[in-house]
Amino acid sequence: MAVVSRKISSMLLGLACALGAHAQQPPVKVNVLNVCTPSAEDQREIASALAQIPKRPAFSSDFEVARGRSSLTEAPNFLQAGASAQMSGEPSVASFVRVRREFGAQSSFSTVQYSFSDDGKMMVETLVLHVRDPKELVQVSIEDDAASVTSAATMLANPTPASRIKLERFGKSSVVLARCGPSEAGPAPDQTAYEPLFATASNIMSNYRAVLGARQMVPAELARVANVAAGKSGKSPKPAAKAEHP
Repeated sequence: MAVVSRKISSMLLGLACALGAHAQQPPVKVNVLNVCTPSAEDQREIASALAQIPKRPAFSSDFEVARGRSSLTEAPNFLQAGASAQMSGEPSVASFVRVRREFGAQSSFSTVQYSFSDDGKMMVETLVLHVRDPKELVQVSIEDDAASVTSAATMLANPTPASRIKLERFGKSSVVLARCGPSEAGPAPDQTAYEPLFATASNIMSNYRAVLGARQMVPAELARVANVAAGKSGKSPKPAAKAEHP
């Protein structure tokens, strides 16, 4: 009888400890971002952040260019697709080019990273600017995308509307504005009021395409990636020697 009593006491003590540990767990706070219809305050924050991005940036001499192919089931950070991009759950292979430049010491931004990816279905272009002294704002990212029905060179030669704007803030939730289409919950929301923000972001992306040399660099680097994947050297072919006339 004493053995049974001890067993029951042990079970009750274990249950009490489990309930006590559960009660001590901090509450989980979930922030749901309203990316389709941000508030007026969020719109002002987005407009202010976009206005701080330099139109004629002065870069230092340091830079980085990377290219490659990634087999993935979901996109990594630098290939994250926008709201209108169609990402399937099946494994896919994406070719990418990534460029990083450092701003001069006087700029409020420290670095800018531009990436372009093509998985054969969608081409995604992303621009990320990191703040030098992050007190409230940490980084600003702009994204656009287009179906891979044309070449990268053609996409880069023409304006592409921004599909997503994201502000990462220090100690606060992010602020995001994304183009939203129809869903099971209903038709596409009216985003007419946000078109000025999208237009500003699109102009910034177009400008940084130019200052970073993306229009020429990206097609050339993607061609090298294709050559390496095909087992070739990845080097640009040498021009044919001109025939010498006597």
